Amino acid sequence: MSDQSQSVPISACLLLIQQSVRNPSVHNQSDKRSADENDGGIGICGWILTFLSWILVVCTMPFSFFVCFKVVQEYERAVIFRLGRLLQGGSGGPGIFFILPCIETYSKVDLRTSVFDVPPQEVLTKDSVTVSVDAVVYYRVSNATVSVANVENAHHSTRLLAQTTLRNMLGTKNLHEILGDRESISSDMQGVLDDATENWGIKVERVEIKDVRLPVQLQRAMAAEAEAAREAGAKVIAAEGEQKASRALKEAAEVISMSPAALQLRYLQTLNSISAEKNSTIIFPVPINILGNFMEKRE
Repeated sequence: MSDQSQSVPISACLLLIQQSVRNPSVHNQSDKRSADENDGGIGICGWILTFLSWILVVCTMPFSFFVCFKVVQEYERAVIFRLGRLLQGGSGGPGIFFILPCIETYSKVDLRTSVFDVPPQEVLTKDSVTVSVDAVVYYRVSNATVSVANVENAHHSTRLLAQTTLRNMLGTKNLHEILGDRESISSDMQGVLDDATENWGIKVERVEIKDVRLPVQLQRAMAAEAEAAREAGAKVIAAEGEQKASRALKEAAEVISMSPAALQLRYLQTLNSISAEKNSTIIFPVPINILGNFMEKRE
């Protein structure tokens, strides 16, 4: 009788410790609701196994403490199952929590923001152009209990969903929209992914389009088009320059015709520029007035 009287207070103390470490001051209310929905009666067999597990803990003290007490970091949560059912209270942690051997298991969930690359996806755009597009997705676990209980692998499922969402969204865009409106596409994709992964306990924080690769033939065609546009622009600029030069030359001719001295000065400047080039032969043009005199004598 004395042994039984000593074991009862010890079991009560362990029960209090278990309740205290499993009920931290801060818990996600959605975790609690999910646990309450899954936490039903474990039946007579479950209570018997729980009682035997407590006896095992008491009989193996203090060695059982090294097995029963677990620690999770500040950025982690532990989702605890007893005989396959979620325990009331949702996820445990951060800090220390208690696990009954043989009948309880737990899964650690990292709450930090994670990132993954979406592999290049071959997409047929709305204007029938095949492009290869890749992206990067930033996400985190917002509900540890739901991410474990509602989906087999939340991280892998989010990756696959990001690939299909990228293909579906870009398939409704034209090529010029994909090339010039990446921010809007990234924002729309982030909203679609966030809504779809809410039931998985996942929060998609950011999506970025990394690169858009065009086929080689299309790249050559676009390069030829850009080169033709540049050549056309250069011709327009040259034509405008010639037009302005002709106008300036016309104005200069009108000014020179009004002043014979200006014509002689221009004549001397031309001779000076010819001699400055170190030519061995210098041609002296005959003034127009001399030619006019010769023409008058012939007549």
